[in-house]
Amino acid sequence: MPQPSHLATEVATQPDDWARALERLPRLAAVLPQPGERVATIGCGTSWFMGQAYAAARESRGQGVTDAYAASEHRLARGYDRVVVISRSGTTTEVMAVIDALRQAGTPHVSIVATAGTPVAERSATTVLLDDVDEQSVVQTRFATTTLALLRASLGEDLGAAIDQARAVLAEELDSAVGALRDVEQVTFLGRDWTVGIAYEAALKLRESCQFWAEAYPAMEYRHGPISIAAPGRATWALGDVPDGLAEEVTSTGAHFEHRDVDALADLVRLHRFCLYRAERAGLDPDRPRSLTRSIVLS
Repeated sequence: MPQPSHLATEVATQPDDWARALERLPRLAAVLPQPGERVATIGCGTSWFMGQAYAAARESRGQGVTDAYAASEHRLARGYDRVVVISRSGTTTEVMAVIDALRQAGTPHVSIVATAGTPVAERSATTVLLDDVDEQSVVQTRFATTTLALLRASLGEDLGAAIDQARAVLAEELDSAVGALRDVEQVTFLGRDWTVGIAYEAALKLRESCQFWAEAYPAMEYRHGPISIAAPGRATWALGDVPDGLAEEVTSTGAHFEHRDVDALADLVRLHRFCLYRAERAGLDPDRPRSLTRSIVLS
């Protein structure tokens, strides 16, 4: 019997990873953003999207201005009280450049990293090491979701329901988890507030793991153009709250509307299972996405 992919193994540990990380929060709270601070997050790819989700959640809870930047396109010169850097590998060139600039400017910052002994981990003023959720697959899942779970909990959110829902998703029969999405040719993900970042991440995961046509937008923006590609054989997957009337507008096009009333982080785990399903159907190795490596290191 063939061994499961690294991605499949890593997807399956997520709710336990979140619960374990939350146990560390009392020891980490002092180095994470404090209420009222002006904060920026920095990341690349998946880490950028996790930063977007955290930034929106933090502002929505009234804890202070929070911006999320791609490491290559930041505006840190605006001035921030603290910067949160998210980097699984700890070796990405653009992130290292940001760390050096933060140190030179004397800006308080904390880096959340999966791999010890790496440049980002070693050069940062403060490092939160999540090496127990490091990954062998190029495709990020558990490091990113564990980081977001930790950051959301630092805002005072109770992640108990999300953990229970993710465990239920993993216990579900695959046919039930995939459902009407089994044969769709395209998926558009929608989010609101903090789940916009989750929507962007969901689309990225499908593109990475199985070369699948996936897009993502803020839910209220969907009517402003993107709905034009909705059609039979395609799907629109909403993560989190759904604007009134949107489901009916999507189904009127003949497209499938997908939504569950669960925490978007748990629904992202279901998306991870869908990625594995579609990769297997396409005969692709989900651990080795085309043209991608674990870290982008520029010469």
